[in-house]
Amino acid sequence: MTSLAAEAVHALTHRSLTLGTCESLTAGLLAATVATVPGASAVLRGGLVTYSTELKTTLAGVDAELLAVRGAVDPDVARQMALGARTVCGATIGVACTGVAGPDPQDGRPVGCVHIAVATGSDHVVARELSLSGDREDIRRATVGACLSLVLEVL
Repeated sequence: MTSLAAEAVHALTHRSLTLGTCESLTAGLLAATVATVPGASAVLRGGLVTYSTELKTTLAGVDAELLAVRGAVDPDVARQMALGARTVCGATIGVACTGVAGPDPQDGRPVGCVHIAVATGSDHVVARELSLSGDREDIRRATVGACLSLVLEVL
C-alpha cells in the first residue's frame, strides 16, 4: 500500500496536481497513507471523513434524497463524494470510498461491497464497485489500495 501511495504522490507531483479525499469505511486511512510518503504535502490538500451518512451530505454535498433512497453504499454516492472532496479541499482530483467493512451487512449490502470513485472535473468521474473479502482491516486496507490504483489509472 505504501508503494502505491508513493507512486501516486510521484505521479501527482510530476503533473502538478493535487488530491482531496472523502472517506467513509476507511475513516481517514487513505489520507493517512498518502501522508506517509515524503513530499506528500505538495499534493495532499486534505480530506473529509464522512463516516456517518448525514456527514456525507453536510460535508461532501451528497444529495440527501439519494442517500435516503439508495443508502450510503452506492456508486452514485461515491461519485458525489469524490466531487465533494475535490470541491471542498480545493483539489484538482477527488477520491472517495464508501462501503461495508463488517462485521455486519449495511443498507442491504454485504460485507466487502465497496464503491470507489475519482473525480478529475465536475463532469468527469470514474467509479468502480469492489467485492472484497477478509476481516474488517483487510477490507479497509484493500479499499485504500484500490483507491490509489484508481487514481493512478485515471492519471
